[in-house]
Amino acid sequence: MIETAPITAVMRALADPTRRAVFERIAKADEITVVELTRGSGVTQGAISQHLKSLKQAGLVTERPEGRNVYYRAEPEGLEPLVDWMSHYGTFWRERFANLRTLLKEIDT
Repeated sequence: MIETAPITAVMRALADPTRRAVFERIAKADEITVVELTRGSGVTQGAISQHLKSLKQAGLVTERPEGRNVYYRAEPEGLEPLVDWMSHYGTFWRERFANLRTLLKEIDT
């Protein structure tokens, strides 16, 4: 059965468009700092830090401190609850389309 808590956390984290944009920037980079994320985002460093906190709690990013900098990296495994949830509904729709195809063939003959 699908676990709802991780799915909810991932969906909540990615529901905010700014947070989703932050996650996408992290995913495109190998590692990135808060300063780099803030640059050109139109969002304050404090807001970026809050978004990062939500993304970390959802298991979507990890951090690696090095000296005065903290580097953030996307965690693809964090998306697993969402992928599992989507694949469940993919099966649902494939079955529905197969039923529709059968019905249409019956109507056509």
